[in-house]
Amino acid sequence: MEINMYLDRYKAMRYNFFRWRYELNVLYKLSLALTFACLTGLLAQYPRVYLQGNPVPVTGQVFGVLFAGVILGTWGGVSQVMYLGIGAAGVPWFSGFGSGLAYIAGPTGGYLIGFVISAFFIGYMVDRYISLRRFSPMLGLMLFSTFALIYVPGLIQLYFWMGASVGIWYLLAIGVVPFIIVDLIKAVIAAGIASSITPKSAYGKEIDT
Repeated sequence: MEINMYLDRYKAMRYNFFRWRYELNVLYKLSLALTFACLTGLLAQYPRVYLQGNPVPVTGQVFGVLFAGVILGTWGGVSQVMYLGIGAAGVPWFSGFGSGLAYIAGPTGGYLIGFVISAFFIGYMVDRYISLRRFSPMLGLMLFSTFALIYVPGLIQLYFWMGASVGIWYLLAIGVVPFIIVDLIKAVIAAGIASSITPKSAYGKEIDT
C-alpha cells in the first residue's frame, strides 16, 4: 500500500514537472530555450577532444540537444536555433570557442544544423506520442535523432568541405566511426534519464509506469 502511494506521488511529480511547458508564457519559454542554448555552448567546450587528423571533435553537445527536445518539447528546437543564430552572430560558444558564419560553413557546420533538426524532431515526437516515453522507444528515438538527423547533414557538409572528392569509406571513417561508441553511450544514458522523468499520462490517465 505504501509502495503504491509513493509510486502515485512519483507519477504526479513528473506530470507536474512537465505541465509548465503548456502553462508558461512565451517570454519564459524563450528564457528556457536560451538556457538550453547556453548549456549546448558549454558542452561544446567541456569535454572536447580532437582525434589526430580529424577536424570533427568529440564533445558533449549531443546531450544538450537530446535533453532540449525532451525537456522543452518543440521549444528545444528553438533553443538550437538560438544556439546556431547567436553563434553565427559572433558569440564564441561553438566548439573551441568558435563563432561566425565561417564556422558554420566549416567542417562541423552540418552537425550544428542537425542539432536544430534533431531537437525539433525529439520535442515533437515526445510531446505527440506518449508511448515513446518508455525506455525502448525512447532509445530508438535518441538513436535515430543522433545517427540520422545529426550525422547525415554533418556528413554532407563535411563531404563538400573536404572538396567533394573523398571516398565514402574515408568520409565515414572521419565523420562517423570515431564517434559511434561514445554516441551510443550518450543515447542510452539520455534515454534512461528521459524515460524516467517524462510523464506517461495524458490528462491524468497513466499508460505506463
